[in-house]
Amino acid sequence: MIIMNGNQKFFFLKAVLFFVTTFSSFAQQHIKFEDYAGLWKGQATENTPFKIAVTISDLGNSKGSLIFSNDKELLRKGFTLKDTLHIELDKKLFFEGIIDRDRSQINGFIKLGNDFYPIQLLKKNKVYKGILNLSANHFLQPESHYLEIRKVYNSVEGYGAYPLLGAWVNDLKITNNKIFFEDFKTGLIFQGELQESQIILSVGLDSLELAEINYIKVDKKEKRETIEIEDGWTYAKHKLSLKDLEHDIDQNSLKGVESVLVAQDGKIRYENYFNGSNSTTTNDLRSAGKSIGSAIIGLAIDDEIITSTQEKVYDYLPQAYQYTKDEEKSKITIEHLLTMSSGIGVYENDYQETDDWLKTVLEPKLKYKAGERTNYMSSDPFLLSVNLSERLSYPLEFYMEKKLFGPLGITNYILNTDDKGNPYFAGGLCMTPRDMLKFGQLYLDKGVWNGKRILSEKWINTSFKKNTNLENTSKKNAYGYFWWHDTYTVNGKSISTMEARGNGGQYISIIPELNTVIVVTTENYNKRGAAKQTEKIIQKYILSILIKE
Repeated sequence: MIIMNGNQKFFFLKAVLFFVTTFSSFAQQHIKFEDYAGLWKGQATENTPFKIAVTISDLGNSKGSLIFSNDKELLRKGFTLKDTLHIELDKKLFFEGIIDRDRSQINGFIKLGNDFYPIQLLKKNKVYKGILNLSANHFLQPESHYLEIRKVYNSVEGYGAYPLLGAWVNDLKITNNKIFFEDFKTGLIFQGELQESQIILSVGLDSLELAEINYIKVDKKEKRETIEIEDGWTYAKHKLSLKDLEHDIDQNSLKGVESVLVAQDGKIRYENYFNGSNSTTTNDLRSAGKSIGSAIIGLAIDDEIITSTQEKVYDYLPQAYQYTKDEEKSKITIEHLLTMSSGIGVYENDYQETDDWLKTVLEPKLKYKAGERTNYMSSDPFLLSVNLSERLSYPLEFYMEKKLFGPLGITNYILNTDDKGNPYFAGGLCMTPRDMLKFGQLYLDKGVWNGKRILSEKWINTSFKKNTNLENTSKKNAYGYFWWHDTYTVNGKSISTMEARGNGGQYISIIPELNTVIVVTTENYNKRGAAKQTEKIIQKYILSILIKE
């Protein structure tokens, strides 16, 4: 599971440094920053500022106009109308789209900073209309603009804002009671004031002001109403009662839990949300997103874009990096990457702090011969996404939407990207827990969702094989194609699982023996013991009930 990556560590520590070095300016005004420590809940002055109407108008003569608006027009950009669109709206805001053959709709993505947000614009008369849902960002959702200011680990004097609207802080500046910083992932700029009893922040880009958010201090996050969603799921007649789980979450014996869902026999038996989350809340899957990257490779093999897992990786890496190839690296296959057995010794913290990730990963000699050792790392899935991108005649994000997200009916998601702007298979994908459950059900049902074949059964079976063991994990878990194997012991009974796992305890757990999928999401990113807590939830609170039935 990914710990905080290099860039995140750098920017977060940089933020802490600014807090420490500017502390004296607060003291001069009798404002102590530690007095702001705690939980703050924000309310935007507008109703839905982060759901932005996007309009493309055909002005004739191959000219078009793209307009962003919420309660008011935010920006307008003219462009040349083509079948494939790429429109720069701001230095960190782009639109890319493909007009379908009958010109009835435009399918595309808004790229904000390092993230892709999917969007579909439908045509009415000469105008295409759609909604950009920035609220897919966990901390930009209505009624969940939470800010926590707390003591930072390993910093004696420093206080940090974490999470701040989901932001990884960059260029934090504090002058007297004025505050300014940027979220390095999205590029969104936050600026405002620390007042005696509230914090006021405006949110936007250089050319775009989206909202103003007013924060007041609160004791805990409020429970939100669960919104019913028509997304292909149905509910079982016999619901699962997990009163002990709910009690221990309410009493904070289980910390930071945001959702627990259980599907059995293809229907939802338990669904509950905590700590200000609900059914529309997306979670950063972190390394659990690796398993989705594995599915995309399987789809490419099903489509014969990749002929087999024995293909050599260097056959489809950019020409500019072929100079890094040597006799040992030339032997690395797709399967070596899928099983974390490439022999590459460059970890995420190493390459994400550089200006050229691929160069940093490929230039050093291999630490081990390909296939010789297995070490959990993020460079292998990163290379897979680069390799597949090189094979496609159109952007990888469109392939992922067409082959996986679209067929599964998943629309509320965010794709994280690498330094070149391609989807990043190593982590950072954001999805709702219901959609995570749907992905797990797809694998439990051998590649079929709601009666429709999406992924081949052959790929599912191959992915779940115990191909190797992870040598740098505490349990030395058996490992498939980006799927963890584990065994839970409940009342003397051993229950085998295959799991997608992410930092903070984000789990999709598949239990064939019980025909069950379990999803747990939390806000415990980079917190010690988070994975063990999720495994405790699965073992003690859920499996112990299921095996008694």
